[in-house]
Amino acid sequence: MTAEEHGFRFNVVIEEDENGGYVAEVPSLPGCHTQGDTQEEVLKNIKEAISLYIEPLKI
Repeated sequence: MTAEEHGFRFNVVIEEDENGGYVAEVPSLPGCHTQGDTQEEVLKNIKEAISLYIEPLKI
């Protein structure tokens, strides 16, 4: 299940990388970050990163 399917919402910071592409991070989840060549790709990647981050935290 994804974070969205669980009803979780996280603020995501997306910035253009100086070398091209985009980087994204979730400030409330330390170490949760990713990159992508396009905005669409970085959004897809950060959603996956969030899901992977919270999976082991489920009770």
